[in-house]
This record gives sequence, C-alpha cells and structure tokens, in this order.
Amino acid sequence: MQDNTQSSIVTQLPPTIAYEGFMDAQAAAQRLLTIYRRNTQFIQENFMHCMQNGFPEGVRFRACYPSIRIRVDTYQEVDSRLSYGHVVEPGFYASTITQPDLFFDYLVEQIGLLIKNHGVAVEIGESSQPIALHFCLGPNAGQEAMYPESSGHSLRDHFDVPDLAHMDDAIVNGTWQPKSGEPLPLAPFTAPRVDYSLHRLQHYTATRPANFQNFVLFTNYQFYVDEFCAWAKSMLAEAKGGYTALVEPGNVMTYVGGHTEGAPPTRQPQMPSYHLMRDKHSGITLINIGVGPSNAKTITDHVAVLRPSAWLMLGHCAGLRTTQRLGDYVLAHGYVRQDKVLDDDLPTWVPVPPLAEIQIALEQAVAEVAGLSGWELKKIMRTGTVASIDNRNWELRDHSEPVQKLSQSRAIALDMESATIAANGFRFRVPYGTLLCVSDKPLHGELKLPGMANAFYSTQVGQHLHIGIKALELLRDMPPERLHSRKLRSFIETAFQ
Repeated sequence: MQDNTQSSIVTQLPPTIAYEGFMDAQAAAQRLLTIYRRNTQFIQENFMHCMQNGFPEGVRFRACYPSIRIRVDTYQEVDSRLSYGHVVEPGFYASTITQPDLFFDYLVEQIGLLIKNHGVAVEIGESSQPIALHFCLGPNAGQEAMYPESSGHSLRDHFDVPDLAHMDDAIVNGTWQPKSGEPLPLAPFTAPRVDYSLHRLQHYTATRPANFQNFVLFTNYQFYVDEFCAWAKSMLAEAKGGYTALVEPGNVMTYVGGHTEGAPPTRQPQMPSYHLMRDKHSGITLINIGVGPSNAKTITDHVAVLRPSAWLMLGHCAGLRTTQRLGDYVLAHGYVRQDKVLDDDLPTWVPVPPLAEIQIALEQAVAEVAGLSGWELKKIMRTGTVASIDNRNWELRDHSEPVQKLSQSRAIALDMESATIAANGFRFRVPYGTLLCVSDKPLHGELKLPGMANAFYSTQVGQHLHIGIKALELLRDMPPERLHSRKLRSFIETAFQ
C-alpha cells in the first residue's frame, strides 16, 4: 500500500488491519502480537533490503504500533476496592502497545479485567503511531551496522526514528491534556515510551528486559550483590523456592542443578542487574544502582514500564539519633525530599505516604529473619522519616542549618536514594518501601570510615539482604488486588495498572 502524504515522498506501508472487537482477552492479546510481529518484520525486511541494495530516492517505509481501544457509555458499578482494571467515567479510551510477547500475561490480565468490569468488547487494530526503526531492530540487532550517509540524505528520510514528543511522562505525571477528538489514555505509558525504556534497561543493566522479575530490590553495595548471587545459586543447586535460573550481566545463565552458560560482558554496565527467575516473572530482581538520586531516578524511570508488583530500597544511611547503633534498621514511613531530581515531575509538596502492605511485610520480615518480635524488635529497628539529599558530603557544611531542618522533620536517618525511589514508585503507581541499615552517625562522631564497623554491624549487614528477600516473598503471596494500593491512584486514572 502507498500513501502519498507529500508530493515528493512515497510512503510504503503494509496492508491495513482494521479494528476488530474481542470479548476474549487471550484472543485480543494474540491479535496484538500478530499485528506487532507483522509490522516490525515489514520495517526490518525493508531496512535490510535498503542496506544491501541502496536507499531508494523519495521512498520511506512505515508501519505503526497495534492499539487497544474501548468505548464505555455508562457509569459502571465496579467493586470500589479495586485500584485498577476499570475506567472511572464514560468515554473513548485507547493506548498503543509494543512488545506484546514480553507483556502477554500482563495484557491478558488487564484486558480481561476491562471486559469483566464493563461488559463491552475491546477493539484491537492498528494505530497511526509509527514504529521507529531503532525499536524494530531490538536491543542488540544492528549495533555493528553502519548506515551509509550520503550528501543531503539521512536515515530519517526513509524510516521513522524515535520522537521524544511521543514518549514523555505526561500521563503518569497527571499533566496530560487531550487534543480535540483524541481518546483518553488506557495505559500509563505510550508504546514509544515503553520501547525507549526497554532499550535503556538493556544498556544500563546488561541484561534483557525479558529477564526482569516483578519483585525488585535496589541497592548500592557490591556485597549485597555477592550475597544475593551466592544465595540464589544455592537455591538453584537445591531446587528450592520454585526458582528456575539466575541471570547475571551479559545474560549469563545459571540453571537448576548449577549448570552455567554464557560469558560476562567485557565492560561492566553502569547499573548491573541480577534476576532470580521464577514462573510468570514472580522471582526477584536485584539492581546495583550506584550512588545518588540521579541514578535512582534513572533506573526507576525505566523499570517502571515493566509494571513490577513492588520495589524496595535496601541501603545504608546515616543514623541521626543518639539511641541508634551501627547496624540498626530504619523502616521509612515518610520522606524529606531534598534530592531535587523529581521536583519538576512530582512537586515536593506532594506527600509520599507509607503503604501498609509493604510496611507490614518489611516489619514481619525483620522479625522472622532476626528472630525478634514485639518490644524486643524495637532494639534493632526504628520506624520514622528518612531524608534524602543530593550532596554526599553534607557533613562538611556548617551543621546548624541542616540539623535544624532534620530535627523539625523528625527525621531519624539520612541517605541519597530512598526518597527518590519511593517518590518514583508513587509517581508510577508501583508499590514501594525502604529498609535501611545505619552505617554511620556523623552527628555523633561516628563517621563512615574503614575499620569503624563493629561485630553487631557486620552481623546486621548479613541479615539485611535476606530481610528484603523475605519481604518480597511475603508480598508475592499477597493477592495483586490487595498489593496495589488505592493510595497510588489519582482522580482520573488509566484502567491498566
């Protein structure tokens, strides 16, 4: 098919696939997959033909993302306890979809809830949003290919390229404004935004997006990684927990029984990730995010498109109270956000509330792993406000101003990442939590220096990771409709989680 949108340019497209209604979620998701595969193959094949035979003058090749759309004409009586799976008011809703093979189970669930809660068919067809060539080639394909630039011609003359106008966060930020006749959003992210993040995940973590699991731990210490890998391999060696494989950077795979294949990357990625895989992505992903709120925002911006079930921050902090000891735990129930990286997306006046489901799981995990309960648990754990800042050497400033602010906020700990990860969880509707370990007390003369740790601190660090793992296992056993809190939903929300 040809579309002469400009007199000097002939646009070649595959034959149009019309919208069709479905009352079966599995069939609807399969149609999305069929359209996506055909359209990406169309772009791939034409690109390879051009690479081998030259780029034809005045011809561009285009194919578009598949789309889901639904029309709801009445205010449907829906279970008020549900935080997703339904639209909040009558209207016409639509969203573009990418990588339906990766999101197949998610799509079946979300589409099934729409059909169940509204009793109307969802329509599957082709959108008008072009798929960028870069997103068709996959995260690895074509990296060594050199496009032969010629005078007056560029790749964008022949294929669509990524367009930032279609991959912003206006929907999740609550700033999206519809154009005349434009449908309301059905999902929190557009297809180009998802594609962009999937490619960035591969770049930052050196593992495939398909390997990420629904329960995520963030840390910034290598010894947590070492402990996680050792524990994961022991679980696989003993075939425990239903885990099937461990994926390390470079997509090195260790399977049940201990068999390993693959080689690590020649260069370590910026934020290496490790995935202890389980059926239906119900395993655990650990990401070493490095230091600072910028890294914390960057990685959560991209992990969010995978729609994880929960994420937790496990890190170290400065204890701010005289009664705290090195190695004590801090369970955050509030945050002072002085990290600055999210101020334009989520104003600092927006509270980031504690989520009961996460808080209970973390406290229960501390009790089980440490073997303490009730009043005794308070000896090693304190619940309170955590302050996150963007200045690692804040201790070198005059203390009067920061100490006054920290005292007024009732903060009990200070770090650089926790508020960012929690705030982005709030922004992206991903259940979040923070459990920190006190590693220094700079206001009381106990600085984070080599040789300062005591035996109690060393023991607690060994426990810390296993508390996080236990908490995620407890959350995994919780029904999804209970885990995804209504606290995270605004006035007008997308139907998809």
